[in-house]
Amino acid sequence: MTNKDHTPRRDQSRLPRRRFLHTVGKVVGAVACSLALPATARAATTRLAKPIRLGLIADLHHDVMHDAPARLDAFLKEMAADPPDAIIQLGDFAQAREKNRPFVKQFQKAHPVALHVIGNHDTDGGVSFDQVLQEWGMKSRYYRHDVEGLRLLVLDGNERHAGHKGGYPSHIGPEQIEWLKKELITGDGPLLIFCHQPLAGPSCIDNAEELQKILNTAAERIILVVNGHTHIDDLIRTGDVSHLHVNSASYQWVGGGHRNISYPAEIHAAYPWIDHTCPYRDSLFTTLTFDPKSGAVQVEGCKSEWVGKSPLQIGIANQPGCIDGKQVVPEIRARQISRPIKK
Repeated sequence: MTNKDHTPRRDQSRLPRRRFLHTVGKVVGAVACSLALPATARAATTRLAKPIRLGLIADLHHDVMHDAPARLDAFLKEMAADPPDAIIQLGDFAQAREKNRPFVKQFQKAHPVALHVIGNHDTDGGVSFDQVLQEWGMKSRYYRHDVEGLRLLVLDGNERHAGHKGGYPSHIGPEQIEWLKKELITGDGPLLIFCHQPLAGPSCIDNAEELQKILNTAAERIILVVNGHTHIDDLIRTGDVSHLHVNSASYQWVGGGHRNISYPAEIHAAYPWIDHTCPYRDSLFTTLTFDPKSGAVQVEGCKSEWVGKSPLQIGIANQPGCIDGKQVVPEIRARQISRPIKK
C-alpha cells in the first residue's frame, strides 16, 4: 500500500473499554476455519512443551500519526499484562532515524524477543536499508528466528526488480528466494512466515504467484503466512497455505481525493495526512496462539469504531477485492484456524 497516513488520538481513559472489547472479541468472535493446518504440521507441533503465543501489531506509522506513542503504549501494556513468547511489529513502524530511537527502544525493551519486519514506509525520506538495520539492531533484512520450537521466517518485500515502474518496490528477489527455499527444507518443525506486504490477496507483491508456488512446496510445515500493509482484516487461502492480513493499528487510508475531518482542527493542521484517513478510535493489535494439543491457531479479537465517518460514508470505492464491513473494518476478528485430525 503506497500511502502516507495518520491515526486517531489514543485516549488513555478508554483503555479499560479497549480491554473489554478485546475480551468480548475472544469470547463471541471466534470463527472456525477449515483452512490452515496440515496434519503433518499439526503432528510436528505435539512435541512443543506448551502453547506458543505471539503479540502482533501492524502499520503504526509513528512519523505521521499524532498519537502513535499512546497506541504503542496500549499494545505494550496488554502484552505486559499477559506476556506472549515474542512480540512482532509487522512494518510501517517508524522511520529509521536518530529522532525515533526512543520510540523503537521502547518496543525493543518491552520484551526479550521483540522482532521487526521492514515496511515500505520505514525508509521514507531517503532512509536506507542499512540505516534500518543499524537503528533497529537487525542483522539482515530477512532472517530466521526460533521461538520455543516454532520457526519464524521473516521476509523483506521491499526489493526492486528490473521492470519496476515507480512507486514503492514490492518484490522478493532471486537471492532472497534462494534463501527461503533453503529455509523451507531445513529442519522438520512447523513454520510461520512473516512479510510486511502480502504474498497473496489484495496489494500483494509483484511476484506473488512465484512465492505462492514456493510456499506450497512446504505447505505441510507452514502454519500461516502473516502480513500487514493492507490495513484490512482478512484470511485467505492459496493452494494449501493460509494467509492472514493483520489490520493496521490505526486507520484505513482513503487517499488524496477524499477528506475526513475526524479530529480538532489543530491536529489536522499539525498532521495533514490525517485528512485522508478514516481512523480507528482504539489501537488495534492481536495475539496469535498455536496450541500443540488441539493443533489450532487462535487469533485474538480486537474491536474498535471509526472516528468520524467510515470509508463507505465518505463515498470511497472499496479497495480491489475488499468489501466495506467485511475486510474494511475497524476490527481484527477473533478466529480459530484448525483442521480435523486425519485418521
